[in-house]
Amino acid sequence: MRPVTSSERVLDSPPSLLPLFARSAAALIPGTSRLPFIGGGGGREIPELTLTLPSVRVERERLVAYDRVCGFSLSDTLPPTYIHILAFPLHLKLMSERSFPFRAIGLVHIANKISQHRHVNAAEELSLRVVPTALEPHPRGRQFSLRTEARVGEELVWEEVSTILKRGAGSAGPSGPVARPSTDELPVTATWKLRGDLGRRYASVSGDINPIHMHPLSAKLFGFPSAIAHGMWTKARCLAALEGRLPAAFTVEVSFRRPIVLPAMVGFAQAPASEGGVRFSVRDARKSTPHLAGSAKFG
Repeated sequence: MRPVTSSERVLDSPPSLLPLFARSAAALIPGTSRLPFIGGGGGREIPELTLTLPSVRVERERLVAYDRVCGFSLSDTLPPTYIHILAFPLHLKLMSERSFPFRAIGLVHIANKISQHRHVNAAEELSLRVVPTALEPHPRGRQFSLRTEARVGEELVWEEVSTILKRGAGSAGPSGPVARPSTDELPVTATWKLRGDLGRRYASVSGDINPIHMHPLSAKLFGFPSAIAHGMWTKARCLAALEGRLPAAFTVEVSFRRPIVLPAMVGFAQAPASEGGVRFSVRDARKSTPHLAGSAKFG
């Protein structure tokens, strides 16, 4: 059951990410989980907590660095995925709350949906609001979502739903898992060679310094053979490849499949969708292992 009451917390500035990651990582040390300053793991349900950041300004140097890492053209218009990194500190702060049922490190980002209602200029002041959803069953554990809204004044300009999995004993739920159209047959139109330091380069502009992305040694502590690419980098790189075809208003939805172990060679595939828009995917260039499947709907 959800708590009877909900609360909204208004922040004066973006939370600092390094202490939040440190709190999450500290929870992995045996015997620390009961300490009051350790985030996550203190509740049984997702808390009804809304985080709001009323004033956010884009740092131009950071935007330029982001564009270059992800492959976007340098522009005064924000890439569709850029507001995600502005909201990411709110995401991590919410998941680092003592009342949150899980530790942030170890959760898996399995899907992401962004609706852009118009182009957002880098000079515009944004307000951000993040709200979590209740836990739901999943075939591989339990899932929840973080819903983010970005406004310019009172105008809603951008929305996101990030779906996150806590792995464990799972259930498909009453209606079973949602079936998605396959993108495995799409023609490959480009091949990308991804360097081993991609995770560190994306972390430097996004702030996401999760150990699984930073170095082969830290990734091995979590069961990966080497560092893996950020899912949101992969989504951003796909949208950069489609940049000239995206209108001002559109919705783009992706599911993250198997992680990209770095370094890697991957193929980007895309084709027009029958209902309008475009379907796309990323898969291993040699083994055809699926990494991402997505679609963009225009209008």
